Amino acid sequence: MSENTIENNKVSVIGEVVTGSTFSHEVCGEGFYMMDIAVKRLSGQADILPLMVSERLLDVHQDYSGSTIEALGQFRSYNHHEGVKNRLVLSIFAREVRFMEEFTDYTKTNQISLDGYICKPPVYRKTPLGREIADILLAVNRPYGKSDYIPCISWGRNAHYASGLEVGDRVRIWGRIQSREYMKQLNGTESEKRIAYEVSISRMEEVGDYVG
Repeated sequence: MSENTIENNKVSVIGEVVTGSTFSHEVCGEGFYMMDIAVKRLSGQADILPLMVSERLLDVHQDYSGSTIEALGQFRSYNHHEGVKNRLVLSIFAREVRFMEEFTDYTKTNQISLDGYICKPPVYRKTPLGREIADILLAVNRPYGKSDYIPCISWGRNAHYASGLEVGDRVRIWGRIQSREYMKQLNGTESEKRIAYEVSISRMEEVGDYVG
């Protein structure tokens, strides 16, 4: 894998493990497992983020709930088939993990940088109070012709800037991964609570331009 490919998708998170490990899938005899970690914001609230770890990184049969863990890796996506529809499923793919005895600097708990291409027209809107928001979907290349599709949200002047981007534009963004609960309508009478994950953009640039 080229260094450039690794550099275009970098995540660093520090949080508390809040679930045990559950089996996800196996590749070439290597098992991968999912666990959730609670990553604190400066406000004191926490984002509950899914972490995918290899059985070669951790003893996945232990319950690490309550432990503080640092994970370095990538933000990845895959399509989950639900009947005739596909749902984009996102998780942090860990390349390195370590446990921490004590941690107090919550300015460094959640950092991500991405370098990719706009793959859908940005969705720009304003709140009733006039705050600008823009959603973009970023395609970030992976080796062997694969790509990860990462939803991103921007605010204020970043949103105004993003509204002028077009499909195919290459952008670099920096920010944090956040979780957001929503209700999914299953049919006329039933709905279920789900969690969406997205990158909250703190700064972005395209072709030498910079906004932050």
